[in-house]
Amino acid sequence: MNKLIFISNDDGYDAGGVQQLAEMMRELGDVFVVAPDGGRSGASMSISSHTPVRNTLIKQESETEGRGSLTVWSCTGTPNDCTKMAFEILLPRRPDLVLGGINHGENCGVNAHYSGTMSIALEGCIKQVPSIAFSSGRIAKDADFSYMKEWVMKIARTTLEDGLPLGVCLNVNVPNVEKPQGVRICKMGLGDWHEEWQERDHPRGGKYYWIAGYYAPYNPDDEETDSWAYHQGYVAVTPLQLDMTAYDTMKKLESTYN
Repeated sequence: MNKLIFISNDDGYDAGGVQQLAEMMRELGDVFVVAPDGGRSGASMSISSHTPVRNTLIKQESETEGRGSLTVWSCTGTPNDCTKMAFEILLPRRPDLVLGGINHGENCGVNAHYSGTMSIALEGCIKQVPSIAFSSGRIAKDADFSYMKEWVMKIARTTLEDGLPLGVCLNVNVPNVEKPQGVRICKMGLGDWHEEWQERDHPRGGKYYWIAGYYAPYNPDDEETDSWAYHQGYVAVTPLQLDMTAYDTMKKLESTYN
């Protein structure tokens, strides 16, 4: 039986990134896509707890020699809805690998906390399936992601073969350079968004706002971070874990309060 690879994204089922990732992964097994019906960037781990979710079958393609089958569904919910829906209702069996992406835009540093793409890998990780989020520095709707195929295939194939520790997933960011310098294993870079709320007048009265701004790393010269590696032209691979417990602080608090 072929390996089963589940894919979702936060740019929508018809985005170039998820379509190209699905075609790459058909070289490794059967591919099952459940992705939002439109853009959901910045959705993080949100779920549609107050609105119903609907699914629509978009396409089914059979396995051919050397290429696995392809199934694509669209979903009215968030990326996390898509992943949960796939596991509980749509997937024919438990997947061997969960992938988010390819995201149109990078998700280095604390951006991973906001990312809908990263939420797919985190949800897969919660369900104890090896999971990876792939993001690219290319943001155009019609971007060509073939330049990163070598790295995507290598990381996905290795993860399929070797797995990942329980509670750990990968955040992979590929810079917008024709030939990345190689892979660097990194820690998450820390930083902050400097938001600029653009105020406008609503034609029916009152104000409304568009959020804009820029991201600023706290230490852009820290060569151990994913942000530094990405901006130096490396494929930045950051292992992230579900357990957010600050163990050193926990020990200090125990000694303080006991």
